[in-house]
Amino acid sequence: MLSKFNELSEAMRDDVIAFTQKLIQTPSISGEEETLAKLTVEKMKELGYDEVFIDDIGNVVGIIKGEGSGPSVMYNSHMDHVDPGDLSNWKYDPYGGEIVDGYVHGRAASDVKSGMAAQIYAGALLKKAGVPLKGDFIYTGVVQEEPAEMYGMAYLCNNTFKERGITFDAMISSEATSMNLYLGHRGRIEMEVTTKGRTSHGSAPWRGVNAVYKMMPVIEEVQKLYEKLPEDKFLGQASLALTIIDCKPGFLSIIPDVCTVALDRRLIRGETKEDAIGQIQEILDRLAAADPDFKAEVNVRTVHETSYKGISADCEKYMNPWAIEEDDAMVVKCVEALNAIGQKPGFGKWDFGTDASHITGVMGIPSIGYSPMEEEYAHTPYDCCKVDNIVKAVAGNAAIAVKIAG
Repeated sequence: MLSKFNELSEAMRDDVIAFTQKLIQTPSISGEEETLAKLTVEKMKELGYDEVFIDDIGNVVGIIKGEGSGPSVMYNSHMDHVDPGDLSNWKYDPYGGEIVDGYVHGRAASDVKSGMAAQIYAGALLKKAGVPLKGDFIYTGVVQEEPAEMYGMAYLCNNTFKERGITFDAMISSEATSMNLYLGHRGRIEMEVTTKGRTSHGSAPWRGVNAVYKMMPVIEEVQKLYEKLPEDKFLGQASLALTIIDCKPGFLSIIPDVCTVALDRRLIRGETKEDAIGQIQEILDRLAAADPDFKAEVNVRTVHETSYKGISADCEKYMNPWAIEEDDAMVVKCVEALNAIGQKPGFGKWDFGTDASHITGVMGIPSIGYSPMEEEYAHTPYDCCKVDNIVKAVAGNAAIAVKIAG
């Protein structure tokens, strides 16, 4: 049965690539995914999905029903993308979806609309092949993955699925993997450190306490801390980076009384949010003990997000690290499925974070990345994806579904 999947996916080539182009041609900046959501809903209805709906926050769900006697697999993509930035940096129109030299070009071609098309059409392939599934094939497209870690995904799992009684036993993420299987990534916590001083006139700085100067030893200690962070044999080095610095009031001729820096901390297995905060707090406590004018605090950064359907929440900028092993049962099934259709995937990990942090890092359900897209093009003005890989990924996703849910 699996031997026919390559032939079936090749027969769908024109349709799946045209759909990929249409996805790229449909802007869906974070918080503005409604048009794309409606487009994917109509496509899944056209392709014969048994159940299709948009939930209260704006996530899209499409289900091909199994017999109910086996495990279900959820395929996931996020619908939003980052801003194209300066258009003069682009060789091709970011919303053109042009095909040149075997690649489809445009914003989100590699993050994640090519993978989205391959996942949605994998369901169509299963329908066309008449494959009986014991569990369900579930496609989900979530909102606002880019600005707020796991906002749409958490709502999908904690609210929508819980209310509707939908369960799944594994997730396949469409985030870029270059046709390999990705098995984890570091966690992330974004912290804000604030030093506080006292304003004075810029002509008499001795009358104030400059909050920026109080931040300088903090930055020096943060650099030293980075050099001491641990390493994970698979996920790599834990890291710490200063990404934003700001001061207030921020006017000429006045000494700033507040300085804030944002720290991007990447966590490996065994590290927790409390560990990361505690390391910074130890620095602040030590500096305060040596300087009576030193006042500072550290907090996890939060952002307020509102979906295109009006659902709002404060989102903590924190994601758990996670990884699964190459000999995990779900990974073995994925390898067997891809080998059966002639694909020979390697293993890897993402440098960036994904919504799989909620599925595996929080819920404990295995997540595996499989995608036609390449990570190096994500968020760049060179955004593109190889057309042949999109077609191959349709067959690959369908084969994986048969191995897990069939």
